[in-house]
Amino acid sequence: MATNAGDDNALDWCGEFRDSAREALYRRTMQAYDACQLRHALVVAAGLFLAFSLTDFSLLGSSNAFLVLLAMRATVATTFLVLTLAVWRRPALAQAPAPINLACLMAVSGLLLTIPLRPDGVMINLASIVAASMALYLFIPNRLPWMLASNAYLIGGFLTSTIVWSPLPSGILVNTLLLLGFVNLLCWLSVSRIHRLQRAQFASLLEERSNNGRLKDEIEERNQLEQRLRHMARTDELTGITNRRRFFELAEQERRRAHRDGTPLALCMVDVDYFKAINDVHGHAIGDLALTVVAARCQSVLRESDIIGRYGGEEFIIALPLANLITAQEIAERLREAVCNRSLEVKGVTLDLTVTVGISRVDDGETNLDPGLLRADRALYTGKRSGRNCVVVTPQGLELTLLESVPTAVTPEAVRATASAAALAAVPVGGRLPGRS
Repeated sequence: MATNAGDDNALDWCGEFRDSAREALYRRTMQAYDACQLRHALVVAAGLFLAFSLTDFSLLGSSNAFLVLLAMRATVATTFLVLTLAVWRRPALAQAPAPINLACLMAVSGLLLTIPLRPDGVMINLASIVAASMALYLFIPNRLPWMLASNAYLIGGFLTSTIVWSPLPSGILVNTLLLLGFVNLLCWLSVSRIHRLQRAQFASLLEERSNNGRLKDEIEERNQLEQRLRHMARTDELTGITNRRRFFELAEQERRRAHRDGTPLALCMVDVDYFKAINDVHGHAIGDLALTVVAARCQSVLRESDIIGRYGGEEFIIALPLANLITAQEIAERLREAVCNRSLEVKGVTLDLTVTVGISRVDDGETNLDPGLLRADRALYTGKRSGRNCVVVTPQGLELTLLESVPTAVTPEAVRATASAAALAAVPVGGRLPGRS
């Protein structure tokens, strides 16, 4: 017989999984439940065995037969209680055939012993046998073949003892057999149905867990896919820096913050010199590598708060928060030197990479980045026309005076020193530099 769950969930005539691995998993899952059920059944059975001593005494008095039955009941009850303690300490014993069937054998043998010692209590013996038969099916967590074997021993022993020590009329004997047969059939069908329902629920639970596991994996895979898509939507695939759209999102946030806090924001346009010639002479593969190297070298000299993105082709764009034109020029010079001071060697080809940088500052009254980008772009092309490999600034206000006071062939440290001295001279007592907060 099989359930609708598939071949792995097919059941045999005992109501157990045909798949031995699945049946073993089911029994491990049910181990604690079976141990609890067996403990309760053994304690109740021990109490009932001792309680029936009162019936024995009412029928036999204080005779030797009563003492034998009392000793038997005490032995069986003690065995049950010892087994209860063992199962409490080791729950796995509840599914071991030996201890369960030993308890069943002792209980059945004890019941059968009452027949020759108490031959006049035919109806009591029959009621005890029927109750024991039902208990073997419904309360002892045994496997169905062992249940059938225990009941076969019970019925066979009852019939033999009845015929030998307490003969019954043929009509009553037939009725007794029919009653015991009906009880066994009813209990067998009930236990088989219970086993099937339990295993069907277990199979459904396994399927649900499997579906939940697949759903969890799909959700995790989808989250990873979303992260990759988000990364692809924000990152330039070739250089690994932010793409144009993501750059403008971040730069616009910095513009609004600079406008709110009254802090400077500088923009740099960076163009790789003679890039078209590199592509034409050495091929696009080396051209792509050159762009990647330039992007990496530019990133290496930027501050953590700076934002760099690929503007398009061989052009990059940089936003420098909290940087006026003097600071921006220092950073741009370091960037230019980082690119041009090391040659790129690949496949036997040596490339002397250089960049031209145009710089501007976003004015306080500007509501978007476009005017500042336009000024930086004009400064960039001024540098292109002036021979490339240089930094060109579009100064504004006081910064124009500071920059014009610095010779063109000095180091960034000299730029910083000269700018600081000029700034102090230009600030009135108790005042502050324009463009700073």
